Amino acid sequence: MAKPFVFKLEKVLEFREQAEEQAKLALAEALRLHQEAKKKLWAVEELVVAHRKTRSENRTADEVWLWQQYDMALQEDLVAAQNRLKQLALNLQKCRAEAVKKSKDRKLLEKLKENQAKKYHEEESLKEQKEYDEMATIRFKPENF
Repeated sequence: MAKPFVFKLEKVLEFREQAEEQAKLALAEALRLHQEAKKKLWAVEELVVAHRKTRSENRTADEVWLWQQYDMALQEDLVAAQNRLKQLALNLQKCRAEAVKKSKDRKLLEKLKENQAKKYHEEESLKEQKEYDEMATIRFKPENF
């Protein structure tokens, strides 16, 4: 009976599987943060639009100044939210590329394992066939012998 196939790089494969899992988790977290930042940007944009609709000509100088100050603060918030979204988009792209790389690394090692297992089983089958051939040759007795 042939002994089972043992992949010598099994620990490396397990390590790569863990690394891929961690990369997927990082990607999911980056995606979540990116979506939250999008929602925050939309909320700030809505505030800006709503605030701009409240502009009227019947205000005192103090009210106009307050309106302008709030408008500038909203603009700063909008720029900050846009910058944060860009930063998170870059991080998301980096995490996606890392997850793809880790997946390729794991798949490469799995393919190597499959190829080695296939080769091992073919060799074992050949050995077994040779043994059967030898036994058949030894047991064969011609009638005229």
